[in-house]
Amino acid sequence: MLRKLLPLVILALGVGGFLVLKATHPRPAPAVPQERVWRIDTMTVSPGLYSPQLRLFGRVEAPDRIRAAAPVAGRLLEVKVRDGELAAKGALLARLDPADLEPRLAQARAELERERLKLSHDTQAIEQERALLALARAALGRADKVQSQKLGTATEVDQAREQAARAQLAVTLREQALAEHPARLAALGAKLQEAERDAGRAEIRAPFAARIGRVEAGAGDQLQANQTILTLFPVDGLYLRAKVPGDRGEELRAALAAGQRLSAQVNHAGRTFTATLERLAGEADARGVDALLKVDGDANLPVGAFVDLVLQRPAMPDTIALPFAALNGGDRVFVLNEGRLKGIEIERVGELTQDGVSEVLVRAPGLTAGSRVMITHLPNAVDGLKVQEVPQRKTAAAQDSAAGTEKVR
Repeated sequence: MLRKLLPLVILALGVGGFLVLKATHPRPAPAVPQERVWRIDTMTVSPGLYSPQLRLFGRVEAPDRIRAAAPVAGRLLEVKVRDGELAAKGALLARLDPADLEPRLAQARAELERERLKLSHDTQAIEQERALLALARAALGRADKVQSQKLGTATEVDQAREQAARAQLAVTLREQALAEHPARLAALGAKLQEAERDAGRAEIRAPFAARIGRVEAGAGDQLQANQTILTLFPVDGLYLRAKVPGDRGEELRAALAAGQRLSAQVNHAGRTFTATLERLAGEADARGVDALLKVDGDANLPVGAFVDLVLQRPAMPDTIALPFAALNGGDRVFVLNEGRLKGIEIERVGELTQDGVSEVLVRAPGLTAGSRVMITHLPNAVDGLKVQEVPQRKTAAAQDSAAGTEKVR
């Protein structure tokens, strides 16, 4: 009987022990929900005077490029330079065969001298012809008198009248020739000057310190009049032509009218040099307006090369430089306000690069000196989000402002 009850007793003791343990075990404190805190980076900002930058692509041009051509048809005797070489002012570049130019010069001189001799002869001849005219008129007077006395015939009078008319015609023609001499002398003098000019151009010399663009003819070539021999341009006369967006054109035009000097950093084939905005084109198209920047110094750039440049726009007051990570949606940033985020609408005014880091320039009335702006990009950032900042950093502009200075970048 006891053997049959023993399992039941053991089972009852186990169930009872379990119930006792369950009733006497310690109860944990109820969990209290806590708000999540996001760790962020911030930066202290201070509005200042910054100069935004405009990235452009430009092409090297030489507006003052000269095309040296043959003044007349002739043979090219020699060429002293090659493509890309430098030439000092007055240096001999090429020379035409003088034998092709001297005959024209000699002919022009001979024609002018012949006209001068003709003028001298006409001046002497008119005096004689005027004397003959006076004699003819006297003879006509005597013939009329004789006829009036019934001592002469009408035929004699007609002959005297004809002689007087012929003498008058000779004087008139000679006077006309004398009147035409100044015009003929001027025309022949101009022809001689042209021949002397062409003879002087037989030696083609650099009108300024220049770089040779392209040599298009060689020694021994038979050239036609006005055929190009070579091109050259001033070493300090290079320009960059770059397309500026339409919304920036008026801004730059106003800055130039106000006398501002806007410079650009230019990069070509790993080399860096500077250029200065000089003027904007008078015509625009759908892509914008052309800006012409004068290259500073001798940059040794090939004409037609494409370059990258960063143009400084006019300085803008009350602007703030921020990392691009600070932007939310492109037109909003968050500031730290008592441990929580607060959104502020901003206006983007441009971009700039400082110490190799690209930043965005913004303007916002809600951002004041000392504001701490979140520079950590949080996709779920909203107004009132609780955050905790890591040790903050200051921009160079904020440090300068704290020191009582203001920089234009």
